Amino acid sequence: MEETRPVDVQVLIKEHPFSRFQRIVFAMCFMIVLMDGFDTAAIGFIAPSLLQEWHIGKAALAPVLSAALFGLACGALLSGPLSDRVGRRLVLTSAVLLFGASCFGSAFASDLMQLTTLRFITGVGLGAAMPNAVTLMSEFCPDKRRATIVNLMFCGFPLGAALGGFLAAWMIPQFGWRSVLLFGGAVPLLLWAALMLKLPESIRYMVFKRQPAARIRKVLAHISASANAADSFVMHETIAHTAGSGGIRITLSRWFLVGSLMLWLCYFMGLVIFYGLVNWMPVLLKEAGMSPQRAALVSALFPLGGVGTVLCGMLMDRFNPNRVVAMAYALGAISVYAIGQAVGNIGLLMCVVFVAGALVNTAQASMPALAAAFYPTAARGTGVAWMLGVGRFGGIAGSFLVTELSRQHVSLQGIFTVVAISGAVSCVALLIKQAVSANTAKVELGEAESLAH
Repeated sequence: MEETRPVDVQVLIKEHPFSRFQRIVFAMCFMIVLMDGFDTAAIGFIAPSLLQEWHIGKAALAPVLSAALFGLACGALLSGPLSDRVGRRLVLTSAVLLFGASCFGSAFASDLMQLTTLRFITGVGLGAAMPNAVTLMSEFCPDKRRATIVNLMFCGFPLGAALGGFLAAWMIPQFGWRSVLLFGGAVPLLLWAALMLKLPESIRYMVFKRQPAARIRKVLAHISASANAADSFVMHETIAHTAGSGGIRITLSRWFLVGSLMLWLCYFMGLVIFYGLVNWMPVLLKEAGMSPQRAALVSALFPLGGVGTVLCGMLMDRFNPNRVVAMAYALGAISVYAIGQAVGNIGLLMCVVFVAGALVNTAQASMPALAAAFYPTAARGTGVAWMLGVGRFGGIAGSFLVTELSRQHVSLQGIFTVVAISGAVSCVALLIKQAVSANTAKVELGEAESLAH
């Protein structure tokens, strides 16, 4: 009996049209990211109600507000190597269960200590879910459309945060602040049940781990019926790395160390800008002479500016992705600097704030796709997750930076100039990554990551 040729899973995914099955995977990952955004932002929407009901000062809320940020970092740093070891599906479904159950439980917190603890646990789940959703989705995408599809999925995060604001405005007066947390927990728990039934393991991961051909065939046949005739599967990657190494060793190996450090630096600096301006721009504009209402209105234009994310993904798929995102950061830095110069002209200020938000948020949202394309399957979970995890500390640093600049009585123009430098650093970091990547020989692995029977 003639033996059939092994099926190259990357070639099959690349050449076959984006199937209904892949769209279902996209929809599930999009919902995970959407609820990630909702639950991350939820604490900010219920904070005024907590102050009123529990009769506490703003300073007492600081641990609650920061607990999830530290949890996000821990979840990302822990989950990446774990997903490279035990699989994307197990880590992702566990993360959704964790953040859903802990957010639901937060609704029954009776004091700040309980709420802080549960917000940290929620953050761990949220931090683990985001990078693994990115990794799983990227491994179901054809390489030439990866950035577009992953960036489109990432749009769920700001959409979820915005949805949280609208729902909170309606739910809190009707049902109280606890209803926001109940909703934020119940939906992920329902989603978890759907994921357990329908979410597949990454095909590329299964081939890399040499899992049984029948299991790979069952998933791949949903994309192309031709897979039903295959007895074995292979996967060739042109990114050099030490065969058999774990995700951490590959991420920090000589092939990837400089690129990894530049990705971390870039994402860190991007969050310095985002959190520094989102948290402090209303205060800074108010101190510059604006009314509180107008300051809040202008500031709200900044996080809205993620409209270019899908366009950036399309450009990344067509041109050099490092240079595309670096350009977005460079223009974002110029726009952030311009905010400080435009104060006093409300029309110009609103335009500049929106453009700055569009550029910074677009660049930041494009980073997971950039990281997913940089690492091989053996380290993709670790690489993406560690970039997001290390970057989370940039959010904390951004708030402290603007606080310290204000305490030192730095002028408004000076504060925006300093913050803008972070965007320039991100741009340079990606150009360094590109230069190092271009000078690093990309050789085809001597042994294909394959499964043969």
